[in-house]
Amino acid sequence: MNLYKATGTIGSLTMVSRVAGFARDMLLARILGPGMAADSFFVAFQLPNIFRRLFAEGAFSAAFVPLFSRKLDKDGDFGPAEKFSSEVEKFSSEVASVFVPVLIGFTALFEIFMPGIIWLMASGFQEVPGKFELTVALARITFPYLFLISMVALLTAILNSMSRFAAGASFPILLNIVLIGALLLGDRLRGDSGDDILIAYVLAGGVAIGGVVQLIWLWFWTKRSGFKLRLHRPQFTEDVKELGVIILPATFGAGVYQISQLVQLFFATQLPGGAVSHLNFADRLNQLPLGVIGIALGTAILPALSRHIGAGDKAQADRVQSNAIELAMLLTLPAAAALFVCAPAFVDAFFLGGAFDAEDSRITSAVLMALVAGLPAYVLIKVLTPAFFSRKDTKTPVYSAAIVLTFFIGFNVLFIDRFGIVGIATATAIGAWLNVVMLYTILQIRDHYRLDPALIGRLLRQIIATATMTASLIFLLPRFSEHFGGNVFERVWSIGALVLAGMLVYFGVAALTGAIDRSKLNLLLKRKAQT
Repeated sequence: MNLYKATGTIGSLTMVSRVAGFARDMLLARILGPGMAADSFFVAFQLPNIFRRLFAEGAFSAAFVPLFSRKLDKDGDFGPAEKFSSEVEKFSSEVASVFVPVLIGFTALFEIFMPGIIWLMASGFQEVPGKFELTVALARITFPYLFLISMVALLTAILNSMSRFAAGASFPILLNIVLIGALLLGDRLRGDSGDDILIAYVLAGGVAIGGVVQLIWLWFWTKRSGFKLRLHRPQFTEDVKELGVIILPATFGAGVYQISQLVQLFFATQLPGGAVSHLNFADRLNQLPLGVIGIALGTAILPALSRHIGAGDKAQADRVQSNAIELAMLLTLPAAAALFVCAPAFVDAFFLGGAFDAEDSRITSAVLMALVAGLPAYVLIKVLTPAFFSRKDTKTPVYSAAIVLTFFIGFNVLFIDRFGIVGIATATAIGAWLNVVMLYTILQIRDHYRLDPALIGRLLRQIIATATMTASLIFLLPRFSEHFGGNVFERVWSIGALVLAGMLVYFGVAALTGAIDRSKLNLLLKRKAQT
């Protein structure tokens, strides 16, 4: 597998998705703004998404991909349809046949007990007349998306294991396109009535429709790959049982970020109206580099690590891990510094206007600054956890996640009244760094992986390049400040100029100081690096 090519494919398609999601939230900020309808929709939308990332894309993928990859590698199944072994297709069909009824039952239970679930998540909404009831109604519309997207995750895991990443990386684009259409339709149907709740219902329906579109998309590409997936009567075979044993602890370990989001959401709903929306808009900016870099690398290296470790080739596994860390920090460090320094500029340029006023911008900027302080840690977690899952070790991330969540909850219980929504974001960032330190320390102690001196030297040079870029941005910000909240043209060129200047300084200094391994950079650009 070509790590750099795979990362580039996943990252570029994820970038398109994040830009589409950005456009969606820009429209939502202007049309709805932070308020009751937006808060309720965000909670209803977050509920299936958190479980999707936790179970389907987190625990399930972490457990399924190594097992599937080893079967695939054993049989040499990388060719056309007729070369896929019956064992590989049988294993996938057995998993799908158990997966479907479990998902249906899980979805049905949530639909029945949705008022109680929303009360656990957002009991603070009861203080606003109609807000709790609206959230329950919207959540019942959006939650079937979990079933649809979980099936998408299964098909994506199959394709990713065969190093066919494009289809799985592109499906989020479809949801964002559907939601943009739903938002524009809802705004048109609302007319001059000012009925924000109508838009929220249309958006919730768009989530379910988007899930159907995504499933059709992945089913098409799976069939086109020649892979045959058949559903039959559920049977708990030895392979399915092994998968289940791995999934249970992996549900917690692989999903520490998602579990934190669930707890984060609970604390946010206890704050005054608009807090959930402010957190969501800030996280949209934070998720851009996280998705493009962290998720892309984490997805790309898990199959490779599983094969190398399964073959007993530690040297190759270490090389994949080191390349992933180097590339992750090369892109994440400047992104985090730029978002931190330029938070007010970015928030004004992307969200200010319509129902999103200057005070909303100020709060969202403060939340963003707190979140991005942990951005490198969020990405490193995505890069380090495959080192455990590829060894079928799901217990260690569980223990690490438990410590982080205990810290997060304790911090917010003590300080939420004092720091509000910014405190929630700060606790998330600190917890992420704590998790990174624990994960890496354990890998080192067990002699599974340790940073080599050459990599440490390049990381230090990346920090120097980041510091130089940060100084240049601080110098330039006052010279563009009056344009960040101007017309569309002013916003585009001022932010564009700021980003371009930062990139030139960072990569210029990185090249001069040797922060970039030029041989690997050439491989990245030519996409010829083989793992």
